[in-house]
Amino acid sequence: MSAHDRYLQRALALAKHNTTHGGRPFGAVMVRHNEVVAEAVNTFHLSGDPTAHAELNAVRDIAARLGSEVLRECVIYASGQPCPMCLSALYLTGVREVFFANSNQDGEPFQLSTAAIYQQLQQPLAQQTLPIHHRPQPEGLAVYQRWAEQQP
Repeated sequence: MSAHDRYLQRALALAKHNTTHGGRPFGAVMVRHNEVVAEAVNTFHLSGDPTAHAELNAVRDIAARLGSEVLRECVIYASGQPCPMCLSALYLTGVREVFFANSNQDGEPFQLSTAAIYQQLQQPLAQQTLPIHHRPQPEGLAVYQRWAEQQP
């Protein structure tokens, strides 16, 4: 069995264990230089936080313990295909690579797919089902400018 498959098996084991405690079937393993640096599960059932997905919990754990710059050296293994929120966070944090075991198609019969959200995000803003309104404000760019001037 390859290292990738071993890490995916661990993510699935975490997901399975989470379901025995009332959680959703999602687990994630973060690996840096072939060493596991974080393991996490979806903790929405415990925290009530709808953003407490396994992938984000792993990111938060590493950022708190090791610093966010370490994430650029990490590969994440997830039991399920990362949702758009998690995938965006993985892009923003610079994670090097993503592996997942179950696809959105696999999750569809269990209502565990985020394919519909991916489809929405492919639409122009005006065509998405969530009303999104761009209303420029006179002081809006000044806030960005002030921040930029304060950067080293």
